[in-house]
Amino acid sequence: MNDNRTPSPGDHPSPAAVRIPVSELLQNHDESSLVASFQAGDERALATVYERWARLVYGMSMRSLANVADAEDVTQRVFVAAWLGRASFDPERARLSAWLVGITKNTIADAHERRARDRRDREALIQSLDREVTDWPDDLAERLVVADALADLPEIPRQIMRLAFYDRLTHTQIAERLGLPLGTVKSHIRRSLDRLRTRLEVSDDE
Repeated sequence: MNDNRTPSPGDHPSPAAVRIPVSELLQNHDESSLVASFQAGDERALATVYERWARLVYGMSMRSLANVADAEDVTQRVFVAAWLGRASFDPERARLSAWLVGITKNTIADAHERRARDRRDREALIQSLDREVTDWPDDLAERLVVADALADLPEIPRQIMRLAFYDRLTHTQIAERLGLPLGTVKSHIRRSLDRLRTRLEVSDDE
């Protein structure tokens, strides 16, 4: 007996409920199916998106930032942003790869801005020390990792810099505390700051 009943929408799963196997996506290279699964929240589709385009994202990041750790960080941020913002992707306006490239460019720009901000903060801290400014913003001191740099200094310069950084004493106060001529304290601080600047510049270039 033939059933001539007209199928109802309830006879088939909704598009959002369909989960396309990753193996099929890889075999068929069907980007529209991949996009549908990705936007539906299928984590296997996210894995496929990452597998296809992570190298592209990482390559762009590495060329711009020239730092492995920063490029890896940008790559992770890009795919997290893509996953969280997948509902905003419009396949009629751009291909998925082009959308990812746009996110990558913005994320790289953010990384450069963070670098520039950190560099400004470090230099501001160094200049504040050179000017005997004792009321330093705490966030600047926290941004500058000085422990290793100070440990490399000889004993007297190390004592002077610790009093300046951590106790926030002026040049005059340091001279009185250590029983040293004021000119000697200033000379040690200038030489130590020069070493610190060099170290920070090397760190920025790595």
